Amino acid sequence: MKFSLRNIIVILLLFIGFLTLTGAFFIVNETKQAIVLQFGDPRKVITEPGLQFKIPFIQDAVFLDSRLLNIDPQPEEMILSDQKRIIVDSFARYKIVNPLKFFQTVRNEATFSDRFGRIINASVRGVIAQYSLTALLSDQRIGIMNEIQAQILVNENSYGVEIIDIRIGRTDLTEQVSNNVYQRMRSEREKEANLLRAEGEELSKEIVASADRQQTVIIAGAERTSSILRGEGDAEKNTILANAYGLDEEFFDFLRTMQACKDTFGDTEMAMVIAPGQVCEKFFGEIEIAN
Repeated sequence: MKFSLRNIIVILLLFIGFLTLTGAFFIVNETKQAIVLQFGDPRKVITEPGLQFKIPFIQDAVFLDSRLLNIDPQPEEMILSDQKRIIVDSFARYKIVNPLKFFQTVRNEATFSDRFGRIINASVRGVIAQYSLTALLSDQRIGIMNEIQAQILVNENSYGVEIIDIRIGRTDLTEQVSNNVYQRMRSEREKEANLLRAEGEELSKEIVASADRQQTVIIAGAERTSSILRGEGDAEKNTILANAYGLDEEFFDFLRTMQACKDTFGDTEMAMVIAPGQVCEKFFGEIEIAN
């Protein structure tokens, strides 16, 4: 029986279709790397993207990410050297550089995140236990992170990964420590406020005392100047009156008498009788004035 070219092509297409349907071909894209397993044992590591072949029903392909990955372990409560308790939330970034070692050690990324996350927390706990909260929040933080990273990098080869970066994302005080810190800060602020208030009251008293002293000095100076001016005015008045008296003594006596009468009686509606021998007799004689 002879096969025609057409039949051969059809058979080849059917065979290729069979292999495709049974999973003989698979694609490794740019973000993945693959390990071909035969009955669970690694047979081939594929790190380049493209179309790959495996034996159907016998071999399987396991894919691992080739991109930069994150580990974000659960936050843990840790004790510092000053016995303060804080909650530390750390994270790391890594890349799978040895897929076979990684697969043989942890099988998948979830298992690695869980196992390596505990290693990260243990390293962080061991390092920051040597430092106080003040040091952790100061410029020493960079040195502390480098020390933590140095301890963790020792374990990267055991898992076939490269640790790119390790950071402490957040450090929170526990509720009890937060309350203690808040109360201490409140007490310090109240003490500072009381001190400022006392200094303000003292300064206020000094200002008031200085103002009172200046007021007394100004008033005394004004009264002194007023007395001097009043004395000078009286002296000038007496001089003028003396000069006027010297010019016309009779008129001056009359004027003074009128002034004395005005000062004595003022504005009144009562009757006034001027008897002989009184102060006004000289000018009015024995006359009677009535309303």
